[in-house]
Formats: sequence, C-alpha cells, structure tokens
Amino acid sequence: MAKPLVLVMGVSGAGKSTVGTLLATRLGAPFADADAFHPPANIAKMSRGEPLVDDDRWPWLDAIGVWLDARAAAGEGGVVTCSALKRAYRDRLLAGRPAVRLVHLSGDAALIGARQAARPDHFMPASLMASQFATLEVPGEAEGVITLSVEPLPEAIVEAALLAIGAAG
Repeated sequence: MAKPLVLVMGVSGAGKSTVGTLLATRLGAPFADADAFHPPANIAKMSRGEPLVDDDRWPWLDAIGVWLDARAAAGEGGVVTCSALKRAYRDRLLAGRPAVRLVHLSGDAALIGARQAARPDHFMPASLMASQFATLEVPGEAEGVITLSVEPLPEAIVEAALLAIGAAG
C-alpha cells in the first residue's frame, strides 16, 4: 500500500513546518517545506514586507505540484506544507492528484500572531499576518479537508492528523 500524500496548509505561523516534519517522520515519508520552492524574487518581496500576488504564486504552486507528482510516482508518499490560502491555489495543487489529503491548521489571529512574532530569522515578517488572514478562504466541506486546531501541542495535532487520514497505529 502506498504511503499517504499530505498537504499541510494554513496561514504563516500556524505550525505547518513543525507539524509537517513530525507527520512525515511518523509516516516514514519525505518532507518538503513550501518555502523551499519559492524563487528568490518571492522571498525578497516578502522580506520587504510586500505580500505576494497571484502571478508570484502560480510557478511556486506548480513546483510544489511537481514534487507531489514525483512522490506519487515513486509510491513513497510525502508531506508538503503550503499556505494554500485561496481555493484557487488548493484547486491547482490538488488537480489530478486525488490521493493528496489536505490538512488545514486553523487558529485565531492572536495565537498565531504570538507564535509568528516569536519565530527567529524567518523571512516572512509578522507584519504580513493580517494579509494572510485577509487572503485566507477557509476550506469548505466540499474540499474534503481535515481541519485541526493549532491550540494543542504539535504531537497531539499529528496524532489527530494520522487518525483522520487513516494512518494511525
């Protein structure tokens, strides 16, 4: 049986990298952070405090899709993080990839803002958090998303994710 393919989504500071890394370890699958797929121009733009626009995001999303396709072809599964804030971004990432499970890390702005402000040396400044929440189109039931609160400890979030994707045990 092929290992699961999981896309962990949420606003910046929701814990995608932490949860994604732990989840990949538990699944024995490769992990990739969406930040690694950004071209230098995107990182420079965000570092200046400028939010990305859709034209900045399409090549980035496509690169993440290529990674997912490679993991699926190899049958090794994988976990990748991506903010995937808009339905159009999720549609692009999931198109032709029915095996990918979408896990949304959800929390209120105060909690996520406090966590984001505490992150050392991240290129995305906390000042962009408002734009992240403004852009977020909360996934609907029709998207088959697994929504998990960011309030518990990361290990508890991973346990809930494993149960929801049927990979616990």
